[in-house]
Amino acid sequence: MYAVLLIADFALQAVLRTEPALVSQPAALFDDTRNKSTVRAANHAARCAGVEIGMNAPQAVARCTALIIRTVRPAAEIEARAALHAVAFTLSPAIEDTAPGVCTVDLRGAKLAKLQAATTDVLAQLTHFGLAATAGIARTPLLALYAARSTTGIHSVNHEKTFLSPLPLTAADISPALLSILKTWGLTTFGQLTALPRDDIIRRFGAEGLALWNCTTGGAPRPITPVIPPQKFSATMEFEHSLETLEPLLFILNRFLDRLTFELNAAHFVASDIHLEITLENEKKLTLSFRLPEPTGKPDILLRTLHTRLESLQTESSITALTLELSPIRPLVRQQGIFETGLRDPHGFAETLARLSALVGAENVGTPQLENSHRPDAVKLITPLSVIPPPAIAPVHAPLGPPLRRFRPPFPARMEFTGGNPSYLWTDFVSGEIVQRSEHYKSSGDWWQNDLQWRRLEWDVELAQGGLYRLLRVDSAWFLEGEYD
Repeated sequence: MYAVLLIADFALQAVLRTEPALVSQPAALFDDTRNKSTVRAANHAARCAGVEIGMNAPQAVARCTALIIRTVRPAAEIEARAALHAVAFTLSPAIEDTAPGVCTVDLRGAKLAKLQAATTDVLAQLTHFGLAATAGIARTPLLALYAARSTTGIHSVNHEKTFLSPLPLTAADISPALLSILKTWGLTTFGQLTALPRDDIIRRFGAEGLALWNCTTGGAPRPITPVIPPQKFSATMEFEHSLETLEPLLFILNRFLDRLTFELNAAHFVASDIHLEITLENEKKLTLSFRLPEPTGKPDILLRTLHTRLESLQTESSITALTLELSPIRPLVRQQGIFETGLRDPHGFAETLARLSALVGAENVGTPQLENSHRPDAVKLITPLSVIPPPAIAPVHAPLGPPLRRFRPPFPARMEFTGGNPSYLWTDFVSGEIVQRSEHYKSSGDWWQNDLQWRRLEWDVELAQGGLYRLLRVDSAWFLEGEYD
């Protein structure tokens, strides 16, 4: 048993799926390899307007003044073919790239009871990828191809003679000369031809007659030439018209991610890193590589991450080509501890951090961590953790002395001195006579760096009206740094 997935007008669909504005517009694909460009394929809107295959450009535009003209784009066809293969692999590991837009699937070993539902899902997935397809299921690959051509959905051939008999001879892709001869004989369908003796057809037309007879009887089962599953999850596109805004670029990236994440999920992988290479019109290349906060296989999360990275990107010229690659990794399975707390949405958190970094600078975003220094409030910013560890175990013996409640920032103070020692304090927070004071404590550091060296003097003081405070002197300025509980 075989299945054939068929994308009609494959070259045209491959181009239109990269331009969302053309979905409902009349469009035609022209063959520019000849001296006189002619219509190679047309979508439904163009055909309804009177555009026919073989027309030249003036004739087609005369029929449809709003006709969108496009030419063959090999890069778009490569991407569309990759999408077709990715979906076909969900039916069977043995698929064949039979022709552009034609994929033959060997169903040996497949669960036939679930085949109809699986094929329906395949066509729906191709529609999501922007490719309208049909499917045929039959005993031979050729018969399945005929079935795919004869339907707008899924056609499973159960009665071969009944199905083949009314098919026109043009469905057999025979030469025009042979077709003309058969028409003079009054033969126009498969059934009329197979009603004649097989040997007489072969004696009259030789090898071509034998090939025609095999075609009209549905052919025979044959081994397929298998497609190797992708070893690298990447996509490349060269643009016919360079891109100058973010919106069309994100649309192409969305197409890429739909296909790449589908392949990742089918292979039981997720993406851990994103590598993006942008080629500019001035032939310069920009490379963006970054690790995801948490491996994922969801296209919307990956697109959101790329959007955040690209919205602040400015290029010297427009974009002519794009390459996207996802680094695969097996999904991480980790059981958290009872008291551990993970981020509910790591990617959303990373996106927020990226937006903050764009606003205030990457060096000003992170989790504060105490530096290995005696300098008070010496902290550095580190990358936030995706999993918050449990709180540290409290020491067996609590620290001696009352805790200091620090003021941030400290209150500026004015002082009165007696015998060279502070005796009265004025601040906006508290004022009063100092009745008790400790010996000053001097600290300093970074003396080997002129721009970073620091020194300070501290006193613990008690005021007459009550209260224990820390008094601070930095250079010639005085501050009230905190209050003891």
